[in-house]
This record gives sequence, structure tokens and C-alpha cells, in this order.
Amino acid sequence: MADLNQESQKPRRARGPARPPQSGGPSIWMQLAMAFAVFLVLSAGYSLVRQYVVSEAETVPLSQIASDVAAGKIESLLVEGDAITATYADETKKKSRKETEASLTETLANYQVSQEQIGAVKIEIKDEGGARFWFLTLAPLMVPVLLLFGIIWYLSRQMRGAGMQAFTFGRSMARLTSPEDQVQRVTFADVAGAKEAKEELTEIVDFLKNPKKFIQIGARIPKGVLLMGAAGTGKTLLARAVAGESNVPFFSISGSEFVEMFVGVGASRVRDTFQVAKKASPSILFIDEIDAIGRVRGTGVGGGNDEREQTLNQILVELDGFEPNEKVIVMAATNRPDVLDPALVRPGRFDRRVVIDLPDRKDREDILKVHARQKPLGPDVRLTVIAERTPGFSGADLANLMNEGAILAARENRKEITQYDLIRSIEKVMLGPERRSHVLNKKEKEITAYHEAGHALVASVLPYADPVHKISIISRGRAAGYTLKLPFEDRKMQSRKEFLDDIAVSLGGYVAERMIFGDITTGAANDLQVLSALARNMVARYGMSEKMGPIAFAASAQRAIFGEGVEGGEQSEEVASQIDAEVKRIIEGAHKKAEGVLKKHRKALDAIAGQLVEVETIERDDFEKILIAHGITPKKKEDIEHQPLA
Repeated sequence: MADLNQESQKPRRARGPARPPQSGGPSIWMQLAMAFAVFLVLSAGYSLVRQYVVSEAETVPLSQIASDVAAGKIESLLVEGDAITATYADETKKKSRKETEASLTETLANYQVSQEQIGAVKIEIKDEGGARFWFLTLAPLMVPVLLLFGIIWYLSRQMRGAGMQAFTFGRSMARLTSPEDQVQRVTFADVAGAKEAKEELTEIVDFLKNPKKFIQIGARIPKGVLLMGAAGTGKTLLARAVAGESNVPFFSISGSEFVEMFVGVGASRVRDTFQVAKKASPSILFIDEIDAIGRVRGTGVGGGNDEREQTLNQILVELDGFEPNEKVIVMAATNRPDVLDPALVRPGRFDRRVVIDLPDRKDREDILKVHARQKPLGPDVRLTVIAERTPGFSGADLANLMNEGAILAARENRKEITQYDLIRSIEKVMLGPERRSHVLNKKEKEITAYHEAGHALVASVLPYADPVHKISIISRGRAAGYTLKLPFEDRKMQSRKEFLDDIAVSLGGYVAERMIFGDITTGAANDLQVLSALARNMVARYGMSEKMGPIAFAASAQRAIFGEGVEGGEQSEEVASQIDAEVKRIIEGAHKKAEGVLKKHRKALDAIAGQLVEVETIERDDFEKILIAHGITPKKKEDIEHQPLA
């Protein structure tokens, strides 16, 4: 079960430390065993071939050849050295050997074959030689020698490759995108939204195209540009667009690719990467996820020889070593600017910081148009509606949404993408695919229906909660049901009253279960986690508690120790106890508010739950009809705009 408010429920990409390279491949003894096995197989094959070549004709004694010549059975004789091949009248062939010193006629005469009988047979004399002769003669000697040399060459090559790999650890691993590569070339026309970010980066493009006008007036272009924004907002795409607009080489590398298990390798890779970029100047060097190596130093992890710190130190040195006329721009991207070392973002290094926000409604519509270029859309598709229903979506989420819509249309063997496909894709991107096979029994279905009805009813009655667009008890992802709430317009800030109403809405399902069935289930677990975190942030981070006052008790930044964030612990035990009491008071007040709404509108709750049990999904129009039928006025955009600020 889930109460969806898209601005607070966005998934975050899990991150972890770079794994050291694993030593793979067979050992030297295993390679020797494999080579010996290959040698045996080839030797056996050679023996079979030689036996077949040599034994393709039957070998008989010379006396039988002489008697067959006397009997007139043989038509011709072929003499090659001391080897004799006899061809009979039935075209069969037999082999034999004669004495080396004697001729064939003398040998046959010794076997009492007359000259007339010998003259009746065609005799052909050939010198022993040719490819077959040399093959049969030299193969027994040369084949084993060649196999031995082949094994030695293979083993030496493997050992040389392993030895040379140690010398290539420090080489640059940056990937080059050439300006002549039109397939991968990206320009600002391919990047929708992010107007302010593109304006900031236009100066970088002007400098790379015409650096003289900046140098002549004494201006110094920033050496480093730090792109900051949430995951999926298009930081890498913007960096590639700068290179595409400037028509310069684009070198890209991830921060984790600098770090290796061997001390000093990361620093060596940094030196080589910057050297490669300087040789190709004017160029752009892009370091993605720079927080992997740019975190604050001095955390006490790894000591003075920490490989990550050495790599960061080398990056700082290289940035200081850039001259204004080198025409190399270093761009980096991160979604954790709060953990970066201060020396990395000081003036003279990454001193140009470009913030990329989540797109607003107009930007989302433009992004959807970009991703819809190569997709056949049906006549009913309205991207404006899709943009309105996707607040909080990043550019990557919108690209995934369009792709999922195309997949749904192809799965149903249709040639065009419809509006219904895109509407379904919104929920699939947010929660995952429908789990139709996850069938609830009658009791669970009724509990889920009342749970989601509780969320929806409380959200519809409380003035500062977002309006409900859809309710469903069809399982998606890990949720048995969900209530989709969307604001009328994008918001950059939230007030205290809005937070309090959101907490009450999150408790709506919990209260409905307890009020109707006299018991509670595990379906409210996620709701309780979300509202508890929100209430604690109100008290300890946002200063929204009347009792505690305008004080931020939570640490503004966290230190990373063994991969986990640790709060600063700046408050005393007494203050911590007061914070816990205030959090509890806020949640209890929201609980009473939700309980009062559900008790007052019990008939509406029963009607919504009954409709859910029957049809499983209620859209906004049908939901508002139920509200109007029970004396509840649905929210309108004008009502929200005229609400007083908290």
C-alpha cells in the first residue's frame, strides 16, 4: 500500500564503492596441461591421417604382383623408387616394394615372368618426390617441433601480457568521442529544459570557439565546471552537448575508474588523462560521479596512504597546472555536492558551479517532445497532460516513460502509442508493473480498499493536501494498492500546514483500518516510515516546531565513515528527548485530525471502499462524483491559489 506524493517519493539510485579488479584466467600449470592435451590430440590426428594416406591401397608381396602380371590381371604398373603400385583390370590398386638395386623387369624375370607377359603391361617410371613425398618424409620430424615451438610461443605471450599489464595500469581509461562522429554528437537542440544551465555553458562554448576575444580583454575562463543536480537531470548530456556545440574532442571517464587496488595507480591515471586531453586541445575532459574520489579528506579512513586521497591530490595539482591558453575545459558531474572537498571547489579549480534542477511542467513537455521524435504517436496523445501528471520526474524518468509506452503498444501489437499507454507508463515508472497474479483474498481486498479510501478521503477534505487523481487496489511493485496525489502546479517550497496535512493523509489508511476492522496490518508500514521521517525533519531540520523554536538540530552535512552517513550529534540527551516528544506530539495531532475526518464522513469512506472492491481502480472524475454525492466539494486550482500562507 502506498500514498504517492511524487515530490517526496522519487527513487534514488543506490551507490557503492568501486570494486577492485579480480585476478582471472587459468594458472600457468593449467595452461601447460591444456597445451599438452592439444599436443596429444594433434598427434593422434596426424597418425590417423598418415595411416589413411599410406594405407589407401592394399599392400601385397612382390611375388603376388609377379604372378598377377603373368596371369594378365594387371593393366599397369607405376614405379616410384622402390615402391610399386599395380592397377588391376577391375581398377583396384595394390602396393608392393622391390629391391632397390634391381630394375622392375629384372625382378619380374627372376620370378619367371616372360618378356611377352611383361610387355603386355603398361609400365610407368616416376622419380620419387612431390608434396606428398616430402610431407610423409618430413612430417614425423617437423610436426612435433612446430607444436613445441607453438606451445612455447603461447606461454611466453601469456606471461608477457601479464607482465605488461602492470605497466598499463597507470594509462588513461578515458573514452573519446570525436567531433567527426555524427552518430554520437549531441547539441543543445537535443537538450530540452535547463535554460539557465545552457546559458551558463554557452560561455564555455564561446571560449572554445573563439578564445582570443576573452584573452585580449583579460578575462579568464573557468578551468573547471561542476554540474550539480539530482540523478537523471541530464548532467552528462549537457556536457556532451557543450562538446558537440564547440566541435571539439570529448573525453569522458568515471571517478571510480581512477581508483585501483594498487597505491599510486589512480594518481598516474589522472596525470595521463590530463596529458591526453592537453595534447588534443581544444578539448573537454568530463569526469562523471566525481564524488567517488572528491570526498572530503581527513575522515581517518585509510590513513596517510589512502589511494583515494592521493588520486584527489593529483587532480587538484593538475587543475592548478592548467594555463589559460591550453584551451582544455574540465567538467565534472555529481548529485552529492555537499560531500566534496573544499579544495576541489575553491576559485581556480571547479569555480563555475551549474545547478540543474528537476524540470518544471513546461520543461517536462519539451523533454517528452524530444523523446517522442522517433515514436509514432496516436491522434489522442496530449503530452501537456502527461507533463502535468509527472511532477518530480527527471529527464531520465520521462525518457523511460516514453520507452515504456512504446513497449506497451508493441506488446499489444499496435502501430501507434496512445494516451492510455503513456498514462499507464507513469504508474509503471513510479511503482513498477502491475502484479495481476498477486491475487488478494476477499478479506485482504476489503482491508486494502478501506486503507486506500482512508488516504483519499483525508486528502480530499484537508485544505492543504494535494488533490487525488487515482485510487487503485491493484498490486504494483511492493505496494498492494496506491493513492496517486498530484499538485495542481509545481512547487519549490512546502509550508508547515502542508506538511501537517501530508502527515494526516499518510495516517489515513492506518486510521481507517483500525476504525473499521478494530485491528491494523503491515500494509501501513511504509506510510509510518514516511510520516515519521517527515515529522522529525519538521522539528530538527526545518524549525517548524513551536516548542523547539527556529533551531536546526540535525547536522547540515554528514561524514562518511565506512560507507555510512553519521549525524553530527550536536544536541544533548535532554534536547534529543524533547525532539522525540515533539515528533510524537505532531504525529498524534495528525492522527486525531485524520480520525475526525473519517468519522465525520464515514458514509463517503464506505462508498469509496465499496467502489474499489467492485472495480479495483477509481479515476479522478468518478472519485469526485462520489465526493459530491456525499456533500464534499472537490478541490479546484482556484481554491489552492487563494489559500493563505502558513
